[in-house]
Amino acid sequence: MKWEGRRASRNVEDRRASGGMPLGGRGLGLGTVAVALVLGWVLGINPLTLLGMLDGGMGAPQEVPSSAPPADDTMAQFVAVVLADTEDTWQELFARSGATYREPRLVLFRGSTPTACGQGQAAMGPFYCPADERVYIDLSFYETLKHKLGAPGDFAQAYVIAHEVGHHVQKLLGLTEKVHSMRSRLSQVEYNALSVRLELQADCFSGVWAHHADRARQLLEQGDIEEALNAAAQIGDDNLQRRAGGTVVPESFTHGTGEQRVAWFRRGLESGSFQQCNTFEVRAP
Repeated sequence: MKWEGRRASRNVEDRRASGGMPLGGRGLGLGTVAVALVLGWVLGINPLTLLGMLDGGMGAPQEVPSSAPPADDTMAQFVAVVLADTEDTWQELFARSGATYREPRLVLFRGSTPTACGQGQAAMGPFYCPADERVYIDLSFYETLKHKLGAPGDFAQAYVIAHEVGHHVQKLLGLTEKVHSMRSRLSQVEYNALSVRLELQADCFSGVWAHHADRARQLLEQGDIEEALNAAAQIGDDNLQRRAGGTVVPESFTHGTGEQRVAWFRRGLESGSFQQCNTFEVRAP
């Protein structure tokens, strides 16, 4: 991926200097967090969602010291460049539709950090909080992606950011709220199925970004698409459950199979149209 020398986003907050933040926010203790992480892994539910439920709702995050990442931090600068490129792409696509794209912020943290969606933990992997419109990532995740999940490469890393930005696009389009508003009317299995569609759409949106990033700015190098497709496959619910040594339980899926994630990323990549990413209108995603 050709990223050196490109514009870096100013919408990056670096909280790493403050270290792991206390779990005090609204009274969640380490035991509660541990339970949420285990349940999230076994059941396929986003642990951040569980923490919000266990904590009685979403609270306002604590004020956390932050700054721009240092210029000599290569990985942080890479993240800022990828975020900037998503900004350029989605600003243009929204403008074509007569809308305005509101840029998200991206937070670098280490260990844990408060968010408007509950206490964020590095063990959750990268995530998007719609309540504060921020993408959160502990950069140690990229070591996990490479060494434990078998998905190396800088474009695999870029895909992860683009996927989370895809969730921000869903928030701006009103899709996130529409899905979340149905939670009380659905069983857990039914809501999981809806969550899968939401996640696959974010994969498709990340493919749309890759399409335009390459067409407009020649961002991609040979092998980049294969890196992204491999990452999408490796973090499918079925492969994650197999890697954990457990039984594959489709009813617990919240992100989709590796095959589904690859298919929807490819659909966005080949079409370049976010209108082609309507995972909610197809019979089986």
